[in-house]
Amino acid sequence: MELNKLGERTFWLPHQPENDRPMLVLLKGDRLALAVDAGASAAHVEEFYAQLDDAGLPRPDLTAITHWHWDHTFGMHRAHGLTVACRRTGELLAQARASLADPAAVLALKRSEEHIAREYAEAGIVVALPDVVFDGELLLDLGGLTARVLTAASPHSDGTVLVHVPEEGLLFLGDATCGDPFDGWRVDEERLRVLMRTIEGIDCETCLMGHADPLGKGELLGYLATLAG
Repeated sequence: MELNKLGERTFWLPHQPENDRPMLVLLKGDRLALAVDAGASAAHVEEFYAQLDDAGLPRPDLTAITHWHWDHTFGMHRAHGLTVACRRTGELLAQARASLADPAAVLALKRSEEHIAREYAEAGIVVALPDVVFDGELLLDLGGLTARVLTAASPHSDGTVLVHVPEEGLLFLGDATCGDPFDGWRVDEERLRVLMRTIEGIDCETCLMGHADPLGKGELLGYLATLAG
């Protein structure tokens, strides 16, 4: 996978369906660099950083976590700089770390999830906790770029966080628009409608999701309207 550029200061490694790896993003400010999501594993993070190194780009000073699921967080222990997550995500990661301290639980997880089995065929799972925890909203001045990191309702997961970059007209959604994988991928229509209102109220042109290519705001809202009932 090759690093892509969007706008003047946004660089993204595409999602990789074979291992269910999500998109990873770097926002390059004048003073600080911010990554969005920490990847599925150490190998995923290292692939991203190798691409940044080859492009002459900095490794992140901060990494914002969109939600707690494995493919967005199990690379946190290899993240450069500090990781930032909302309080609920920190709580859910603590629960996951306690559960996966049991080797039998790790084996059961690999047996139940083919993508995890593939990603971790030759590696152990390490669950890290965020360095910085916040409630509600966090505003980051990266230098010439502002990252508004805010909690949002989502049908996908508790502890969902969006990242809005007004100067680039971008909104990062992680997997916020998806259904709940622990409930047969069911989409809670009320939570989806609340999320749609949140997206509508954010001044952006392009939306980036964890497992898709960038999409225009209008296109995304049109698609979500078909799911909201």
